[in-house]
Amino acid sequence: MKFKRSLLPRLINSLLPGKVVVLYGPRQVGKTTLVKELIAVSPFRSRFINADELMYREVLSSQSVQRLGEVLGDAELLVIDEAQRVTDIGLNLKILVDRFPQARIIATGSASFDLANKISEPLTGRTLTFTLFPVSYAEVSETIGMIEARFQLDRWLVWGGYPAIAATDDLDLRKQLLNNLVGSYLYRDILELDGVRKSDKIVNLLRLLAYQIGSEVSLAELATNLALHRQTVEKYLDLLEKTFVIFKVEGFSRNLRKEVTKNSRYYFYDNGVRNSLIQNFNSPNLRQDIGQLWENFLVVERRKANQAAGKSVNSYFWRTYDQKEIDCVEEHSGRLYGYEFKWTCGEIRKTVCKEFNLSYPDSSLTAIKKENFEDFIM
Repeated sequence: MKFKRSLLPRLINSLLPGKVVVLYGPRQVGKTTLVKELIAVSPFRSRFINADELMYREVLSSQSVQRLGEVLGDAELLVIDEAQRVTDIGLNLKILVDRFPQARIIATGSASFDLANKISEPLTGRTLTFTLFPVSYAEVSETIGMIEARFQLDRWLVWGGYPAIAATDDLDLRKQLLNNLVGSYLYRDILELDGVRKSDKIVNLLRLLAYQIGSEVSLAELATNLALHRQTVEKYLDLLEKTFVIFKVEGFSRNLRKEVTKNSRYYFYDNGVRNSLIQNFNSPNLRQDIGQLWENFLVVERRKANQAAGKSVNSYFWRTYDQKEIDCVEEHSGRLYGYEFKWTCGEIRKTVCKEFNLSYPDSSLTAIKKENFEDFIM
C-alpha cells in the first residue's frame, strides 16, 4: 500500500532558487521515498545524492567550488539524502547557494540536532524546514477512504504508522519489522552521533516512559530506577526528542498557585514503537492501557494535523494539585482550547469544567471520543 503524503505539495511549493529545504524525520519514515516522488513530479532537472556513500561525502565536504559545481552539474534541483553525514554540510551548502544562486536544494536528515547545528548558522535566513512524521490517520483516510480507515482504527492504535509496517497485512511480518525498527534503526543516530554507549539504558528509559503515557514524569524517579545521574537522564531524553522518538508536553499555567507545572509528560511519535517496547500487540478491547494508547494516538495525530495545516499552536496539559486535569490545552489566536480524551462513553467531570472555565473564562472545553475524533485530527 502506498500512502499519499500530505507534505509533498508543501515541499514542491518550497522549491525556490537560492533556498535550502531541510527535511527532518525519524529513520524509516519515508523521507527518501518522498523526495524521490518529488523528483518524479518536479519540472526541474534533478540530481539525487546519497550522502551515505563515501565518494559523495568527500566531495560534498570539500569546500571546493569546482568540485561542488561538478556535483550540481546542470541540475536545477539537488537532493542530498542523509545530509548529516557530511562534514561541515552547512558551509558547503552555503558555497553552493552563493555560487549557484539558481539552484534549488533539498537536504534530508534523521537527526535534527546534528543537521540543524550544521546548517542553521551558515545558512541563516535561507532555509525552509519541514518534519516528516510516520503516516498520519488523515493520510490513511486519504488513501483508503474514511469509512475503511475508521474500520481499521484498532490497527493504527496498536501498530502505528511507519510506512513498511502500515503497508502489510501480515501480522507476523508487522511484528518482525516493528521489533527490528525498535531494536536497531531507532537508536542509531544517538549511538553514532553523540557517542552514547549504554544503549540498554536508553531502551529501559523508553520502557519506563511507555508505561507513563498521560502522567507527569519525574526525572529524579527515572534516574533512581535506571541507576543514572539525573543529568544523564536529561541528556538521553533530549537526544530521544531530537531523533524523533518521543516529544515533551509541558504543564499549562498562568502562574496560578494551584496549577502543576513542575514535571512534563512524554509521548511517542508512534504507537507501534511504544507497543513494541513493552511487547504488547493485543487488540484494544483486550488491554488495560487503552486509555494511554488513545491519548498518545490523539496527541501525536493532532500534532501532525497542525503541521499539515501550517498551524502554529502551543500545546500543554493542565492539572491542579487537587487532581483536576485536562489532557490537552492548545493556545493559539489569543484563546485557550481544552480537550479531554475519552475512549469509552463519558463526559468531562463538571468540577473540571467549572474550575477551568473559572480560571480561564474565554476558553472552550471539548471531549474527544470515538464518535468525533476525526474532527480533532484531520
